[in-house]
Amino acid sequence: MKQRIYIDTSVVGGFFDDEFAEATQKLFQRLENKEIVFVISDILDNELQDAPAQVKNLLQNYADDCFEYVTLTPEARRLANAYIAEKVVGKTSLEDCYHIALATLYKADVLASWNFKHIVNLDRIKGYNGVNLKMGYAMLEIRNPKELVKYESD
Repeated sequence: MKQRIYIDTSVVGGFFDDEFAEATQKLFQRLENKEIVFVISDILDNELQDAPAQVKNLLQNYADDCFEYVTLTPEARRLANAYIAEKVVGKTSLEDCYHIALATLYKADVLASWNFKHIVNLDRIKGYNGVNLKMGYAMLEIRNPKELVKYESD
């Protein structure tokens, strides 16, 4: 079974960012090679609306079967609000919490992000997973795209 990687907006933008492009493009190559599936959400769609055209249109370059589309549910809203109530992050990070909640509820194998402040951060990851366990959900793997690139063995 293909690995299901939930991506947030930073991964799409990272494709064109000098600092993140190499690893992000390698991850997208895995997508194009049908090694993985990206789990994408309506939250991602909303966040891309104000992005530059090349970022907004990037995902259209890939076949529909490269993606699994998920939508924000009342359960995901409750879980996201629990992250904030437990002070994992502040209220201004609600959109980030939606991504975490969706990846958790739809059982993604991993969430990929370049957001080191609010998502790919050991203290935050422990906080999100603490809330997940407290509420009866599974722990979520959270990584940056560099950790999801396959390297040839030496």
